[in-house]
Amino acid sequence: MTQAPAARFAINVLENAAGRLLLLKRSPSAGLGPGLWGFPAGHIEAGESPESCSRREIAEEIGPDHVLVPVRMLGPVRDTLYGGRYEIWLFHYRHLRGEVVLNHEHTAWAWVGIEDYARYETVPGVDQDIAWLGVWPRSALDAAGLPPEPDADER
Repeated sequence: MTQAPAARFAINVLENAAGRLLLLKRSPSAGLGPGLWGFPAGHIEAGESPESCSRREIAEEIGPDHVLVPVRMLGPVRDTLYGGRYEIWLFHYRHLRGEVVLNHEHTAWAWVGIEDYARYETVPGVDQDIAWLGVWPRSALDAAGLPPEPDADER
């Protein structure tokens, strides 16, 4: 029997037409990853669907006026960096337009390309999220932050 997750999260990977990903810098007072870069994300509340949480978190963290096209959804998966305690739902969106307006949870934002990504200190799990969604090749990511590649018969 699988243990109930300690918490459930919706994580949003927004990619623009140039293939750059939106990263948000977490405030110094953040409970998880203070001062580190991550994706718009948050807890799935009781009675809330992962999809509703995804859209709510985007609106709360970067503003409500964004035009997004769903690319891929993955979940639920269990984290591999925190002992499998958390259930994660991943959402990959193509960002067509909208102005980023940060809330109090973040201090900066950036559209980051594969060539610049290594310069950003990210919250643990960001590389894993990118790899799970297949947004960028694994070779562009920090191998220490990635789950093992599945065997050929697991793909």
